[in-house]
Amino acid sequence: MAAIRPPSTVSAWQPAVPGIAEVFHARFTEHAYPAHVHDTWALMILDGGRVDFALDGERHGLGVSQAVVLLPPGVSHDGRTVTEAGFRKRVLYLDTSVLPERLTGAAVDAPLLADPALRERVHGLHLALAERDPDPFEAQSRLAFVRERLHRRLAGRAVEGPEPGPGPVPGARVAVRLRELLDARVAEGITLEEAAVELGHLHPTHLIRSFKAAYGLPPHAYLTARRVALARRLLLAGVRPAEAAVAAGFYDQAHLTRHFGRHVGISPARFARSGRS
Repeated sequence: MAAIRPPSTVSAWQPAVPGIAEVFHARFTEHAYPAHVHDTWALMILDGGRVDFALDGERHGLGVSQAVVLLPPGVSHDGRTVTEAGFRKRVLYLDTSVLPERLTGAAVDAPLLADPALRERVHGLHLALAERDPDPFEAQSRLAFVRERLHRRLAGRAVEGPEPGPGPVPGARVAVRLRELLDARVAEGITLEEAAVELGHLHPTHLIRSFKAAYGLPPHAYLTARRVALARRLLLAGVRPAEAAVAAGFYDQAHLTRHFGRHVGISPARFARSGRS
Protein backbone atom coordinates (compact mmCIF):
# COMPACT_ATOMS: atom_id res chain seq x y z
CA MET A 1 0.00 0.00 0.00
CA ALA A 2 1.33 3.42 -0.96
CA ALA A 3 2.39 5.71 1.86
CA ILE A 4 -0.02 8.49 2.76
CA ARG A 5 1.53 11.82 1.90
CA PRO A 6 1.09 14.73 4.29
CA PRO A 7 -1.12 17.52 2.93
CA SER A 8 0.36 20.61 1.32
CA THR A 9 -0.02 23.77 3.38
CA VAL A 10 0.78 27.43 2.79
CA SER A 11 0.90 30.49 5.02
CA ALA A 12 1.76 33.87 3.51
CA TRP A 13 1.55 37.45 4.72
CA GLN A 14 2.95 40.96 4.23
CA PRO A 15 4.77 42.17 7.34
CA ALA A 16 4.96 45.85 8.21
CA VAL A 17 8.74 45.78 7.75
CA PRO A 18 10.32 47.86 4.98
CA GLY A 19 12.30 45.69 2.59
CA ILE A 20 10.27 42.51 3.13
CA ALA A 21 7.64 42.17 0.40
CA GLU A 22 6.25 38.83 1.61
CA VAL A 23 6.75 36.02 4.11
CA PHE A 24 5.92 32.57 2.70
CA HIS A 25 5.84 29.33 4.70
CA ALA A 26 4.89 26.14 2.85
CA ARG A 27 4.88 22.38 2.95
CA PHE A 28 4.67 20.77 -0.50
CA THR A 29 4.46 17.07 -1.26
CA GLU A 30 3.95 17.04 -5.01
CA HIS A 31 4.10 20.62 -6.24
CA ALA A 32 6.52 21.55 -9.02
CA TYR A 33 7.15 25.21 -9.84
CA PRO A 34 7.35 26.07 -13.54
CA ALA A 35 10.21 28.24 -14.75
CA HIS A 36 9.52 31.79 -13.58
CA VAL A 37 11.16 34.94 -12.26
CA HIS A 38 10.58 37.23 -9.29
CA ASP A 39 11.01 40.98 -9.07
CA THR A 40 12.35 40.42 -5.55
CA TRP A 41 15.12 38.37 -3.94
CA ALA A 42 13.93 35.02 -2.54
CA LEU A 43 15.75 33.97 0.63
CA MET A 44 14.85 30.40 1.60
CA ILE A 45 15.65 27.96 4.39
CA LEU A 46 14.55 24.33 4.32
CA ASP A 47 13.01 22.76 7.44
CA GLY A 48 12.33 19.29 6.09
CA GLY A 49 12.76 17.02 3.07
CA ARG A 50 14.68 17.79 -0.09
CA VAL A 51 14.17 20.21 -2.96
CA ASP A 52 15.69 20.40 -6.41
CA PHE A 53 15.79 23.59 -8.46
CA ALA A 54 17.36 25.07 -11.57
CA LEU A 55 18.70 28.62 -11.57
CA ASP A 56 19.70 30.16 -14.87
CA GLY A 57 19.79 26.67 -16.41
CA GLU A 58 21.97 25.00 -13.75
CA ARG A 59 20.41 22.46 -11.38
CA HIS A 60 20.96 22.44 -7.62
CA GLY A 61 19.74 20.20 -4.81
CA LEU A 62 19.27 20.87 -1.13
CA GLY A 63 18.25 18.89 1.93
CA VAL A 64 17.84 20.05 5.50
CA SER A 65 21.19 21.61 6.38
CA GLN A 66 22.84 24.82 7.53
CA ALA A 67 22.64 26.19 3.99
CA VAL A 68 20.52 29.12 2.85
CA VAL A 69 19.17 29.51 -0.69
CA LEU A 70 19.28 32.97 -2.27
CA LEU A 71 17.56 33.45 -5.64
CA PRO A 72 18.08 36.85 -7.32
CA PRO A 73 15.40 38.93 -9.04
CA GLY A 74 14.92 38.64 -12.78
CA VAL A 75 16.67 35.26 -13.15
CA SER A 76 14.69 32.22 -14.30
CA HIS A 77 14.34 29.33 -11.84
CA ASP A 78 12.03 26.42 -11.06
CA GLY A 79 11.64 24.01 -8.14
CA ARG A 80 10.32 20.54 -7.37
CA THR A 81 10.03 17.94 -4.66
CA VAL A 82 12.50 15.06 -4.59
CA THR A 83 11.02 12.55 -2.14
CA GLU A 84 7.49 11.35 -1.39
CA ALA A 85 7.59 13.25 1.89
CA GLY A 86 8.02 16.52 -0.02
CA PHE A 87 9.69 19.47 1.68
CA ARG A 88 9.00 22.28 4.14
CA LYS A 89 10.39 25.73 3.49
CA ARG A 90 10.30 29.28 4.78
CA VAL A 91 10.93 32.13 2.34
CA LEU A 92 11.47 35.86 2.69
CA TYR A 93 10.91 37.93 -0.45
CA LEU A 94 13.24 40.93 -0.14
CA ASP A 95 13.18 44.00 -2.34
CA THR A 96 16.21 45.72 -3.78
CA SER A 97 16.45 48.13 -0.86
CA VAL A 98 17.84 45.15 1.09
CA LEU A 99 20.11 43.77 -1.62
CA PRO A 100 21.05 45.73 -4.76
CA GLU A 101 20.61 44.12 -8.16
CA ARG A 102 24.35 44.46 -8.83
CA LEU A 103 24.81 41.37 -6.62
CA THR A 104 22.71 39.24 -8.98
CA GLY A 105 25.71 37.69 -10.73
CA ALA A 106 27.27 36.62 -7.43
CA ALA A 107 24.00 35.01 -6.36
CA VAL A 108 23.65 33.13 -9.66
CA ASP A 109 27.17 31.77 -9.23
CA ALA A 110 26.50 30.57 -5.66
CA PRO A 111 22.78 30.31 -4.77
CA LEU A 112 23.51 27.86 -1.93
CA LEU A 113 25.17 29.64 0.97
CA ALA A 114 26.60 27.14 3.47
CA ASP A 115 26.59 29.54 6.42
CA PRO A 116 25.22 28.38 9.80
CA ALA A 117 25.35 31.91 11.24
CA LEU A 118 23.30 33.28 8.33
CA ARG A 119 20.75 30.49 8.63
CA GLU A 120 20.37 31.19 12.34
CA ARG A 121 19.79 34.88 11.63
CA VAL A 122 17.17 34.07 8.97
CA HIS A 123 15.47 31.64 11.35
CA GLY A 124 15.40 34.29 14.09
CA LEU A 125 13.86 36.82 11.71
CA HIS A 126 11.14 34.32 10.77
CA LEU A 127 10.35 33.74 14.44
CA ALA A 128 10.02 37.48 15.01
CA LEU A 129 7.78 37.92 11.97
CA ALA A 130 5.55 34.99 12.99
CA GLU A 131 4.51 36.66 16.26
CA ARG A 132 0.87 37.74 16.31
CA ASP A 133 1.93 41.32 17.08
CA PRO A 134 5.55 41.47 15.93
CA ASP A 135 7.79 44.20 17.26
CA PRO A 136 8.74 46.25 14.16
CA PHE A 137 11.99 47.39 15.74
CA GLU A 138 13.05 43.81 16.50
CA ALA A 139 12.16 42.65 13.00
CA GLN A 140 14.01 45.55 11.40
CA SER A 141 17.04 44.88 13.59
CA ARG A 142 17.09 41.18 12.69
CA LEU A 143 16.69 42.05 9.01
CA ALA A 144 19.69 44.39 9.27
CA PHE A 145 21.86 41.52 10.55
CA VAL A 146 20.62 39.23 7.77
CA ARG A 147 21.39 41.93 5.20
CA GLU A 148 24.88 42.44 6.65
CA ARG A 149 25.67 38.73 6.43
CA LEU A 150 24.34 38.44 2.88
CA HIS A 151 26.41 41.42 1.74
CA ARG A 152 29.48 39.89 3.33
CA ARG A 153 28.93 36.56 1.58
CA LEU A 154 28.22 38.07 -1.85
CA ALA A 155 30.60 41.03 -1.91
CA GLY A 156 33.67 38.92 -2.63
CA ARG A 157 32.01 37.46 -5.73
CA ALA A 158 30.36 40.64 -7.01
CA VAL A 159 31.94 42.78 -9.69
CA GLU A 160 32.25 46.38 -8.53
CA GLY A 161 31.12 48.54 -11.40
CA PRO A 162 30.75 47.60 -15.06
CA GLU A 163 33.47 45.59 -16.76
CA PRO A 164 35.06 47.24 -19.79
CA GLY A 165 34.11 45.69 -23.07
CA PRO A 166 32.25 46.17 -26.33
CA GLY A 167 28.83 46.38 -24.63
CA PRO A 168 25.82 44.09 -24.81
CA VAL A 169 25.05 42.25 -27.99
CA PRO A 170 22.02 43.49 -29.97
CA GLY A 171 19.90 40.52 -28.85
CA ALA A 172 20.57 41.32 -25.21
CA ARG A 173 19.59 44.95 -25.71
CA VAL A 174 16.34 43.84 -27.33
CA ALA A 175 15.63 41.51 -24.40
CA VAL A 176 16.20 44.29 -21.87
CA ARG A 177 13.93 46.67 -23.77
CA LEU A 178 11.19 44.04 -24.05
CA ARG A 179 11.43 43.25 -20.35
CA GLU A 180 11.10 46.95 -19.51
CA LEU A 181 8.04 47.11 -21.74
CA LEU A 182 6.45 44.07 -20.07
CA ASP A 183 7.25 45.43 -16.59
CA ALA A 184 5.54 48.69 -17.45
CA ARG A 185 2.39 46.93 -18.68
CA VAL A 186 1.95 43.94 -16.36
CA ALA A 187 -1.80 44.34 -15.86
CA GLU A 188 -2.88 45.74 -19.23
CA GLY A 189 -0.48 43.55 -21.21
CA ILE A 190 0.73 43.91 -24.78
CA THR A 191 0.58 41.68 -27.84
CA LEU A 192 3.74 40.31 -29.40
CA GLU A 193 2.98 42.23 -32.59
CA GLU A 194 2.58 45.50 -30.66
CA ALA A 195 5.86 44.92 -28.86
CA ALA A 196 7.65 44.14 -32.12
CA VAL A 197 6.44 47.44 -33.62
CA GLU A 198 7.23 49.48 -30.52
CA LEU A 199 10.75 48.07 -30.32
CA GLY A 200 11.58 49.00 -33.91
CA HIS A 201 9.51 46.77 -36.18
CA LEU A 202 11.49 43.68 -35.17
CA HIS A 203 10.39 40.20 -36.13
CA PRO A 204 8.35 38.61 -33.30
CA THR A 205 10.41 35.41 -33.32
CA HIS A 206 13.56 37.48 -32.88
CA LEU A 207 12.01 39.05 -29.78
CA ILE A 208 11.14 35.66 -28.31
CA ARG A 209 14.55 34.11 -29.01
CA SER A 210 16.41 37.14 -27.64
CA PHE A 211 14.30 37.25 -24.48
CA LYS A 212 14.61 33.53 -23.78
CA ALA A 213 18.36 33.61 -24.35
CA ALA A 214 18.70 36.46 -21.87
CA TYR A 215 16.25 35.38 -19.15
CA GLY A 216 15.73 31.64 -19.58
CA LEU A 217 12.01 31.69 -20.38
CA PRO A 218 9.76 33.12 -23.11
CA PRO A 219 8.14 36.56 -22.73
CA HIS A 220 4.63 35.21 -22.12
CA ALA A 221 5.85 33.04 -19.22
CA TYR A 222 7.69 36.02 -17.74
CA LEU A 223 4.55 38.17 -17.95
CA THR A 224 2.42 35.45 -16.36
CA ALA A 225 4.87 35.19 -13.47
CA ARG A 226 4.78 38.96 -12.97
CA ARG A 227 0.96 38.86 -12.95
CA VAL A 228 0.96 36.08 -10.36
CA ALA A 229 3.34 38.15 -8.23
CA LEU A 230 1.03 41.16 -8.52
CA ALA A 231 -1.98 39.01 -7.59
CA ARG A 232 -0.11 37.75 -4.52
CA ARG A 233 0.42 41.29 -3.30
CA LEU A 234 -3.20 42.22 -3.92
CA LEU A 235 -4.54 39.12 -2.16
CA LEU A 236 -2.36 39.71 0.89
CA ALA A 237 -3.56 43.32 0.94
CA GLY A 238 -7.15 42.06 1.28
CA VAL A 239 -8.38 42.29 -2.32
CA ARG A 240 -10.90 39.56 -3.19
CA PRO A 241 -9.67 36.89 -5.64
CA ALA A 242 -12.09 37.87 -8.43
CA GLU A 243 -11.03 41.51 -8.21
CA ALA A 244 -7.35 40.64 -7.83
CA ALA A 245 -7.54 38.51 -10.96
CA VAL A 246 -8.75 41.35 -13.17
CA ALA A 247 -6.46 43.92 -11.52
CA ALA A 248 -3.44 41.68 -12.18
CA GLY A 249 -4.28 41.19 -15.85
CA PHE A 250 -6.02 37.79 -15.86
CA TYR A 251 -9.28 37.22 -17.73
CA ASP A 252 -11.17 36.14 -14.63
CA GLN A 253 -10.78 34.29 -11.33
CA ALA A 254 -10.62 30.89 -13.02
CA HIS A 255 -7.75 32.10 -15.21
CA LEU A 256 -5.89 33.36 -12.14
CA THR A 257 -6.59 30.15 -10.21
CA ARG A 258 -5.09 27.98 -12.93
CA HIS A 259 -1.81 29.90 -13.10
CA PHE A 260 -1.69 30.67 -9.38
CA GLY A 261 -1.87 26.98 -8.54
CA ARG A 262 1.04 26.21 -10.87
CA HIS A 263 3.22 28.98 -9.47
CA VAL A 264 2.30 29.00 -5.78
CA GLY A 265 0.91 25.52 -5.15
CA ILE A 266 -2.36 26.70 -3.64
CA SER A 267 -5.54 28.44 -4.80
CA PRO A 268 -5.79 32.25 -4.56
CA ALA A 269 -8.61 32.01 -2.01
CA ARG A 270 -6.66 29.67 0.28
CA PHE A 271 -3.56 31.84 -0.14
CA ALA A 272 -5.50 34.93 0.92
CA ARG A 273 -6.92 33.14 3.96
CA SER A 274 -3.49 31.88 4.99
CA GLY A 275 -2.35 35.37 6.00
CA ARG A 276 -2.59 37.23 9.25
CA SER A 277 -4.90 40.15 9.83
